[in-house]
Amino acid sequence: MPDRHPPTRTAADLDGCVEDLRAALAGHDITLPSLRLDLPTFAGAYALPVGLVALGNCNTVTARKLTAVLKESGRAPNPLLLDLDLLAVPMAMPSLRLTVRRHVGAPCADVELCVTELVANVIRHVGEGAPVRVRVFRVFDGRIRVEVTDPNTRALPVLLHATGDDEAGRGLALLDAVALRWGVEQGETGKTVWCELDECVVA
Repeated sequence: MPDRHPPTRTAADLDGCVEDLRAALAGHDITLPSLRLDLPTFAGAYALPVGLVALGNCNTVTARKLTAVLKESGRAPNPLLLDLDLLAVPMAMPSLRLTVRRHVGAPCADVELCVTELVANVIRHVGEGAPVRVRVFRVFDGRIRVEVTDPNTRALPVLLHATGDDEAGRGLALLDAVALRWGVEQGETGKTVWCELDECVVA
């Protein structure tokens, strides 16, 4: 039987394939920052961890087969709760919090805090009006993962230890206090700042 997913070469097809694979891996508590990065760019922008294991490159056919195996192995990715494109502006924050609450299914202050702080960080360090993508979904063990993607590859978040008189530097400290873990994934055309939190009690 011919492959239902023949090899494709368009950027949209590749991006969709990578997003499917990333979501399938997230369902197994696996994050691969190097997905969809060319090796020279990745090597120049990423601090390699000790004991790095290179999994190698694969084409879209192989990536889709891997995605299918992950989904069928008994721990399929949990449903996507929110996938939203918006402009990072202060006036969007109240409706963003409401949207997060509605899609998560119940008030969840920590998730709302992380989403708004990550978007606020884009406003402060990338620029007001920058386009962002906000994603909230469940991962392994019921944890909730928040991702905010912006088009700037250079303005990386830095955890500061603000003093009582400081007017800035508290956003990431708050996120660091409530999240189980957080990090940054750098891509060719932007970056994604993510965090994972304990599951909310939903109705």
